[in-house]
Amino acid sequence: MNNTEFEIIAKTFMGLEPTLAEELTELGANNVQIGRRMVSFTGDKEMLYRANFQLHTAIKVLKPICHFKALSADDVYTEVMKIDWSQYLDNNKTFAVDSVVFSEEFRHSKFVSYKVKDAIVDQFRERTGSRPNISVANPDIRLNMHIAEDQCTLSLDSSGESLHRRGYRQESLEAPLNEVLAAGMIKLTGWKADTDFIDPMCGSGTLLIEAALIAMNMSPGVFRKEYAFEKWNDFDQELFDTIYNDESREREFKHHIYGYDIDMKAVNTARNNVKAAGLSNVITIEQADFKDFTQPQEKAIMVTNPPYGERISTPDLLGTYRMIGERLKHAFQGNEAWVLSYREECFEAIGLKPSIKIPLFNGSLECEFRKYQMFEGRMREFRSEGGVVKTDEEKRAMAEKHRFKKNRDFKKRLDEEEENEAGDIRSFKFLSFEKNYKGELRKSSERGGNNGPHSDRDGNRFDRDGKRSDRDGKRFDRDGKRFDLDGKRFERDGKRFDRDGNRFDRDGKRFDRDGKRFDRDGKRFDRGGKRFDRGARKSGKGNRFGDNTDRRFDDED
Repeated sequence: MNNTEFEIIAKTFMGLEPTLAEELTELGANNVQIGRRMVSFTGDKEMLYRANFQLHTAIKVLKPICHFKALSADDVYTEVMKIDWSQYLDNNKTFAVDSVVFSEEFRHSKFVSYKVKDAIVDQFRERTGSRPNISVANPDIRLNMHIAEDQCTLSLDSSGESLHRRGYRQESLEAPLNEVLAAGMIKLTGWKADTDFIDPMCGSGTLLIEAALIAMNMSPGVFRKEYAFEKWNDFDQELFDTIYNDESREREFKHHIYGYDIDMKAVNTARNNVKAAGLSNVITIEQADFKDFTQPQEKAIMVTNPPYGERISTPDLLGTYRMIGERLKHAFQGNEAWVLSYREECFEAIGLKPSIKIPLFNGSLECEFRKYQMFEGRMREFRSEGGVVKTDEEKRAMAEKHRFKKNRDFKKRLDEEEENEAGDIRSFKFLSFEKNYKGELRKSSERGGNNGPHSDRDGNRFDRDGKRSDRDGKRFDRDGKRFDLDGKRFERDGKRFDRDGNRFDRDGKRFDRDGKRFDRDGKRFDRGGKRFDRGARKSGKGNRFGDNTDRRFDDED
């Protein structure tokens, strides 16, 4: 077995970096270093496989090929040509290049991708007379180019599809909670699986399932069909099968997980997802209104993600939060509750003093995750009896969070896919340019001085009327609608495009570049109208799930 160590980078969401670093340390990674939306570490091939398979709070795992400086597209081309690409590719394999760019010299990420692609293709043409092909949808090799000013990192993407796509989700509701974020929230609470776990507004059950995986120390990758590293030249099938079938880390969970929702559709969806994950023995889901919640008999922790009035709303939003505060105060005494929300007025409506506030992004929304330590009677009496509302560590953390919030930009609505994955422009080591920004909006004297537009550090420009423009000249209004320079709206004619070129029609059907169509429930259709079950698991990974063969259904199914 090859035990040679190499550099690895795991990406995550802002606020979850220390949690991911803890996971990596427990996994046995070396040289763990926290960055912005990333953690770098070193390890061998087994560590790379385990990072993909076992980490709960990573969204991508990258293996850097090289670091170099570049001041122009020609520099990028020259440096990429220096790499011996026969180590990674041959003429029979397909590849794709994703680029993330934050630089005055490189304004267009796709242009950078084209230069990387050209260098690879030209090298093969010179050496062999032919070339490997590009495949956007399902390449054999995925490459990731990251440029921060003149610092470039070219990496192999070992994950492929984002790691938040566990594989257990059979059905989804509107605006489901990201699985990686859900796992990070649970780990941030410090829950050690030593009490019951409750989500009284569980939606499709993501928090419940992630809590069960953490409680039982199950690898989230056990449901997943494939990883990008399985197509690499040096892929060790025997090693990965050993990791996949290793149940030695799993443990018994002696408590229980409860989920409730007022919507019967949500209850049925959550039950289906729990059943698909094989966790029905530890998770119970019932239809119930939070306003009818009663004091649990056993000690418990509550973690919940109520509506914010953004993507999901409710007729009386503030009334809902007042009800949450009332139920916590009168029916959750002696326990702790954690609430993720977006609006300050919602938190104010809860009417309880939080022990800690943690900034987290839920998709494009900059939210806060707040802890409420519930006790019976008055706070003075509770403290006199030795009760602790806020630990010294939480006091220090709160002070840090206040400083962080003071330096934060306004609450932003960013393109979700860009914010979560490709747009993570500050997730690598080369961050020297950040010293000039310090997280604050910087005014550009070159663009009008103090009286003209100003820019945040993502390169978005704002004029006095609140119009926002990115580096490509696209303009956004405050409601997140995107306009081109001529004032045309992209949603005109009912067609809507995201940053990756995926098109949505008015009925919510999604088409990717290869003509594949997806409906809202994640079912995939090919051009012939055949539907594929996204949740089917890959065969050949042992007998843990019995018959894991992919399943295809005709339309009438």
